[in-house]
Amino acid sequence: MVQSYKHLFGPVPSRRLGRSLGVDLTPFKTCTLDCIFCQLGRTTHKTLDRKEYVSVADVESELDAWIKKGGKADYITLSGSGEPTLHTRFGEILQFAHGRTAIPTVLLSNGTLFTLPEVREAACHADIVKLSLSAWDQASFKHINRPHPDLKFQQIMDGYRAFRDGFKGRLWIEVFLIWGTNSVLQDVKKIAAFVAAVGPDEIHLNTTVRPPAEEFAFAMPRKEMETLTGLFRPAARVIAEFSSDKSAEVVANEDTILAMLKRRSCTAQQIAEVFGMHLNEVSKYIGKLSRTGKIRSQDSGREAYYVAVEAGGD
Repeated sequence: MVQSYKHLFGPVPSRRLGRSLGVDLTPFKTCTLDCIFCQLGRTTHKTLDRKEYVSVADVESELDAWIKKGGKADYITLSGSGEPTLHTRFGEILQFAHGRTAIPTVLLSNGTLFTLPEVREAACHADIVKLSLSAWDQASFKHINRPHPDLKFQQIMDGYRAFRDGFKGRLWIEVFLIWGTNSVLQDVKKIAAFVAAVGPDEIHLNTTVRPPAEEFAFAMPRKEMETLTGLFRPAARVIAEFSSDKSAEVVANEDTILAMLKRRSCTAQQIAEVFGMHLNEVSKYIGKLSRTGKIRSQDSGREAYYVAVEAGGD
């Protein structure tokens, strides 16, 4: 019997990290932003209040149990259904993981709270930190990311630079491009200038591969994105849909598939790749989960994505 967890999910497919064990530290859609491109839909709790949203003891207990059972992943990643740095003790989770396993840790953050010294200090415990940037001034920040009203774009950029100065690990910046919104050459050059001032180790260009929060957040064609990679220093790369890395062993059942779909929408093919299953086998799980009302399909205009009904708020 596969053990189910409340705060851990996966390992799930990551476009940069192979198989990533997710650690969810906030309630669903508790975030500082309400990005138009978010794959989880609109933010239901926009806040800057930092607290211990979930019990650190419970998270550490689950991590310890997963490790003792021989859990395998390429990375342990603080991510999930909200902004992990809203949790006041996320740094302790990173330290705990380092003390129990050699699996490297990753913090996936929108970066808005890196204005706070205590957040920057805690984030330094991660091996890799990925921050996001989709805007170039306060107006574009408000349109694309729909931030909490107290957030200021320039202060956030100052926080990025301060973190870079003190961080010894690898810093990635993801630039999320939306066709017709922040894809004009002049605007991308402005974003690239801010990225260069931070000095990340890697720059990743992304777009709305999965169904976004807003229908007008159109995906940028890959070919168009490729023409922009040279604007960044170091040169950016367009991240692939999913890594083909099969280094971690993942067991599939209804619970593990449902847990993944609660955090991110996936196609049947992507589910098959994650769990090493044949599409026919995947279709059986999808059929049963759909019939019992646990998941629903979303049409992205290219192919069907599946998402947990609980995550969609239905």
